[in-house]
Amino acid sequence: MNVCPLDYRYGRDEVKSIFSETSKLRYMLDVEYALIKAHAEFGNVPNECVEIVRDAIEKVKPERVKEIEAMIKHDVMALVKALSENCGECGKYIHLGATSNDIIDTATALQMKDFIDILEKDFIRLENSLEKLASKYKKAIMLGRTHGQAAVPVTFGLKMAVFLAEVLRHHERLLEIKKRVLVGKMLGAVGTGAALGPDALKIQKRCMDYLGLSAEEAPTQVVGRDRYVEFVCFIANLATSLEKFATEIRNLQRSEINEVQEYFDEKKQVGSSTMAHKRNPIKSENICGLARIIRGFVIPSFESAILWHERDLTNSSAERIVIPHVCVLIDDIMNKMADVFENLVVNTEKMRENIEKHEEIMAEAVIMYLVEKGWSRQDAHEKVRQISMMKGRFRENLINDSDVGHILKDVIDDLLDPENYIGVAEEIVNNILRKKRELMASASNYK
Repeated sequence: MNVCPLDYRYGRDEVKSIFSETSKLRYMLDVEYALIKAHAEFGNVPNECVEIVRDAIEKVKPERVKEIEAMIKHDVMALVKALSENCGECGKYIHLGATSNDIIDTATALQMKDFIDILEKDFIRLENSLEKLASKYKKAIMLGRTHGQAAVPVTFGLKMAVFLAEVLRHHERLLEIKKRVLVGKMLGAVGTGAALGPDALKIQKRCMDYLGLSAEEAPTQVVGRDRYVEFVCFIANLATSLEKFATEIRNLQRSEINEVQEYFDEKKQVGSSTMAHKRNPIKSENICGLARIIRGFVIPSFESAILWHERDLTNSSAERIVIPHVCVLIDDIMNKMADVFENLVVNTEKMRENIEKHEEIMAEAVIMYLVEKGWSRQDAHEKVRQISMMKGRFRENLINDSDVGHILKDVIDDLLDPENYIGVAEEIVNNILRKKRELMASASNYK
């Protein structure tokens, strides 16, 4: 029986498979194998046991692990017993010097490592989609809005470049946190490595080298949970940006604005069960809803970092839920957001129509011109403010004003043309596009 919507509605199989029960078992077995290899390297285990354990891993079945766990009530020890019984005499060396969370936390790091590889591909897809929009529409004039009200002109390309810059910052954060998040441990019950002997630190390092992870520098029984907090908060931060982008698409798709639309398959897609005309921004709305679920996992992550002494078990159950869910959901909405941008219908004619309804948005341009002509900034602002509050067309009210009409009459067309008041928008877009290319070129340095 499927209860969680991740089982049947949300998430991609590629990511869900990383966090499946079967995969988690395999990751844990990989950690046990790395431990045997390290022991053999330092003479603690016969060399022939390395190959025997490697072959035995393929014989361990989830059903057998569950059967043992039902009897002994301990998941990691059930795995140890299931592996040991397939190793003959070498079985006595399985889990030598380790504690349960040496295996669990290191396996979790392996899961996050494989997930981050996928997330980096998600970033590239999303960045490419935004790059195309920013480049294509960097001169497409539209109404800028603050407080939900008409502000001054902007370009749609600049709007997309702003989004791209934010995504690039998140990408940089991901590259930077990998060294703090992809960390395992192999130092035993309370982190002293006592059961591993004098080579404990070397054994831990060799284990992590085999697995492509960093080693916890100062463990207790567990890897420091500040690492998990940082990881979940990073994902929540990223999800918040995606919700912001999706909210903007939803607003710009409103019927009275109609400047962009999510792609809608006119031949087959249904917008409403009763209102046949509807074209709803369903992917953007879905992104917003799931982003809120992701942020809901932040508090349990913080609380799971508060453990008694060298460790208690209050974190375990929460982390089994939190980490898979935030990973599956962020990958899901990253790809949905990229799909929205890749197929976005951009209505530049409607953008032009909407901006032409609001001559008053050029009030700032008029103020700046009056300042050039010798007015104080404050006096110019107050005069234009008064005129903009009058009924009638802004243009006519300016020309008819006894104080400024004669100054503005010959330049009014240029002053009220939004094409002339987008500042360095195109330069900003080009700068962000260049930064994107630079990040792609340097990303390999973080691998």
